[in-house]
Amino acid sequence: MTLPAIGGIILSAGASRRMGSPKALLELRGETFLGRLIDAFLPICHPLIVVLGYDAERIRAATPAHNAVEFVLNPDPARGMFSSLQCGLRALPPTAGAAIFTPVDYAAIRSASVAGLARAYQQFLSPVTLPRHQGEHGHPVCISRLVIDQLLALPVTAQARDVIHAHRSQTAYLDLDDPGILSDIDSPEDYRRLVALK
Repeated sequence: MTLPAIGGIILSAGASRRMGSPKALLELRGETFLGRLIDAFLPICHPLIVVLGYDAERIRAATPAHNAVEFVLNPDPARGMFSSLQCGLRALPPTAGAAIFTPVDYAAIRSASVAGLARAYQQFLSPVTLPRHQGEHGHPVCISRLVIDQLLALPVTAQARDVIHAHRSQTAYLDLDDPGILSDIDSPEDYRRLVALK
């Protein structure tokens, strides 16, 4: 049986108001947040789509060129993260049977965690596959084509979690030794704590 192709989506369209500068360009261990996530996703996800919005030209110019990365612009990022997710999902080819997505805030995610999530999806083919660390689930999230289509059918004012929660009984969980899946960096204090970690 041919396994479904898995696309990747990195959401980097937000204004980063609490941070005060684009989170995509913050540095962690010598790489930008966006650069780290591209490196983590590229070996596993095809295509890899990066959704930009605020500061799009600045972020694009500071991101190393990758032929395998497609940059998509959210024309109205003020509508919120769900609008960016829909922009990314629309850019997926019909051959993508699933997608793994994360906000750029989760720059500490390990590449092995993305690979593990892809393997778990290909094994169980669940509508939703969530990573879990010490009992808490985080990002990235893997969704099947069924869920992709359901999300695209919703108005931009909806929430992705409503669809994801509707599949709770069929959700697969992957336990990982990766605290990065929980490291949501929203503020300068969050960033300082992340950088201080060994």
